[in-house]
Amino acid sequence: MPCRTTLLALCLLAALLLAAPASVFAQSQAQSPAQSQPSNFTDELWSEIQPIYSKTLEHPFLTGMANGTLPQENFQYYLIQDAHYLRRFSQALRVLAAKAPRPEWSATLNEHAAETLQGEQQLHLSIGKTFGVTPEEFASATVAPLNTAYTNHLLATAYSRPFAEGLAALLPCYWIYWEVGKQMMKKGSQVPYYQRWIDQYAGEEYGQQVQAVLDMMNELAAEQDAASRQRMRQLFVTSARYEWMFWDMAYRLERWPPP
Repeated sequence: MPCRTTLLALCLLAALLLAAPASVFAQSQAQSPAQSQPSNFTDELWSEIQPIYSKTLEHPFLTGMANGTLPQENFQYYLIQDAHYLRRFSQALRVLAAKAPRPEWSATLNEHAAETLQGEQQLHLSIGKTFGVTPEEFASATVAPLNTAYTNHLLATAYSRPFAEGLAALLPCYWIYWEVGKQMMKKGSQVPYYQRWIDQYAGEEYGQQVQAVLDMMNELAAEQDAASRQRMRQLFVTSARYEWMFWDMAYRLERWPPP
C-alpha cells in the first residue's frame, strides 16, 4: 500500500510538472508587455487619443478637402479662425519658452513661436487673398466660441501650470496636424489651395519641428512622477478633443448666439 501511494504521488507530481510550462507560459503572455505596447511616453499619449484621431480623419471637413467637396466658405472661415488661433498659440509658446528648464528648449520654442506667425499664418493670409479676404478682415473677424475656449485652455495652462504640463497641452496641435498632413498627402487634393495646406503640414520642415517637441516631451516625462505624467496625459487628451472640435466648428460655421 505505501508503495502504491508513493507511486500515485509521483505520477501526480509528474503530471503537474508537465502541465506547468504551458500554464506559466500562458500567464507570462498575459502579463508581459505586448509588442505593440508603447515604448516611450509619446507613444502612450498617442495610444490615448487614437480613437479621437481616427474620428478626426473621418471628419467631413478633412474628407471634403481631400475630395474637393468642401465649400470655399468653410475653408475661408477656417483660415480666419486659425489665424486668430495661431496668434494665441504663439503667445502660449513664448510663455513656455520663458519657463523652459533648458536654454536650448527655450530657444526652440521661441523659434517655433516666430515661425508660427511668419510661416503658418502667412500661408493662411496668402490663401485668403485668393478668396478676396484682406488682412484687415482677418484681424477684425470675431473669434468663434470654440476657438475662444480652446485658446483660453492653452494660455491658462501655459501660464498657470508647470512647463511639462503646458507642453503636453500644446503638443496635439503640432502632432495631429503633422499626422493629418502626412495622411492626406497620400492622395492629395485636386483643389490647389487645399493642396497648399496639405503640403505645409506634411512637409519635412514642419515634421522636424514636431519631432523636436516629441523628443522634448519624452525627456521631460522621464523626469516626472506618476501624478505629473497623469496630468500631462489629461491635458494632452483635452487638447486633442479640442482639435477635433476645431474642424467641426469650421464645418458648422459656428457663430456666437444669439444672432
